[in-house]
Amino acid sequence: MKYTQLGRTGLEVSRLVLGTMNFGPQTDESDSHAIMDAALAAGINYFDTANVYGWGENKGRTEEIIGTWFAEGGGRRDKTVLATKVYGNMALDSETWPNHHKLSAVNIRRAVDASLKRLQTDYIDIYQFHHVDRSTPVDEIWQAIEVLIQQGKILYAGSSNFPGWKIAQANEAAARRGMVGLVSEQCLYNLAERRAEMEVIPAAEAYGLGVIPWSPLHGGLLGGVLKKEATAGRRASGRSAEALADSTIRAQIQSYEDLLDKHGLAPGEVALAWLLTRPGVTGPIVGPRTADQLDSALRALDLDLSAELLTELDAIFPGPGPSPEAFAW
Repeated sequence: MKYTQLGRTGLEVSRLVLGTMNFGPQTDESDSHAIMDAALAAGINYFDTANVYGWGENKGRTEEIIGTWFAEGGGRRDKTVLATKVYGNMALDSETWPNHHKLSAVNIRRAVDASLKRLQTDYIDIYQFHHVDRSTPVDEIWQAIEVLIQQGKILYAGSSNFPGWKIAQANEAAARRGMVGLVSEQCLYNLAERRAEMEVIPAAEAYGLGVIPWSPLHGGLLGGVLKKEATAGRRASGRSAEALADSTIRAQIQSYEDLLDKHGLAPGEVALAWLLTRPGVTGPIVGPRTADQLDSALRALDLDLSAELLTELDAIFPGPGPSPEAFAW
């Protein structure tokens, strides 16, 4: 397993992050435990979750599954860098109440205690803001986080889905309080969605944040979806099906799969390996539903993409172009 430091922290983390979103909704508790055991045995020590995972009437279920896994002992918690998130409304959908979502001090206090109980641990390594809260003053957010750090309930704060300006605003506000500020940013970033290169990743690099890309296969589009459709009759569904209905996107994905077929490479593994070549990236989040999917993700760590292949990938999936700062005199 390859490791790196998470941004400007002293945390040493694996270059793949185990995403747990499917634990509960698509993968039962027993299989989820087996995947986490396999991930830890393979050297993956960075586990990511969120308080709302489980969704609907089962919000919090994913954290509960991680908690029962920790409770099995064997040093599981000590060996794991644990990240969870706060923002989503945790009240039942049929009984939604105010102050059970977003980043007010009262909700942060309530949410962290509930997550700790579900996770069966007394601290969270990285407590992440799942989305931007446009209604809560940034100083109120940092005041709540400062108290949690003093109480030992969390070690660091991170962000998710923040634009570059919000990363800057949050960290400047933290600096004024003498705090470390954000240490990581989870953003949508993959071969087919590269807008993060314009502002988010430069801001993260400037402030010393680790970048944790989510949806590295772009909802399955970069995982060999067309070949699966042709050979196994597995039709794309959801957002992937909607995207493939666009003839331009379908042609782009076909070119991608044809290129990797020529090189004898698996599309999903190349998509992960490409992210590992990108400046500022700590490690992409992989969300395996099965042990086989975890094995495929691990193989990406051993791929060495040639300069020629990287150029060919850029031709199929061109980035957004130079960031604004590139036009400075």
